[in-house]
Amino acid sequence: MDQHSHLAWHETMEIHKLVAFQSIGIMKLKKACKDKNDPTLRNLYQQATTGLTKNLQELLAFYPMAPVPMEDHYRNELPFYAGDLLALFKTGVRNYAIAITETATPALRNVLKKHLSNVIDTHAAV
Repeated sequence: MDQHSHLAWHETMEIHKLVAFQSIGIMKLKKACKDKNDPTLRNLYQQATTGLTKNLQELLAFYPMAPVPMEDHYRNELPFYAGDLLALFKTGVRNYAIAITETATPALRNVLKKHLSNVIDTHAAV
């Protein structure tokens, strides 16, 4: 990980959503895998299960860094505006990621990958 001693609230929520979604995915894949007679498809299911399990292990390592609620009576508008920028670029990341999965044209896919990388970098800068 890096030098941060704790996660932000929004990071904690995103990790929780990813863990929940992938946990359900693993259960579905394991249940469905045993019914697959095609060796190639069965192998894909097993690879997906292994990959998702590794993802979960890596994400769960961040759970101890989840924030602890504290009372704060100080109001600062900076987090509001920073949050607005984060939301804009977070949505951009999701939109580009989805668009890439729908793209078969190599030139367009390359442009979208470049844009996705730029949006990720901009989001990190905020």
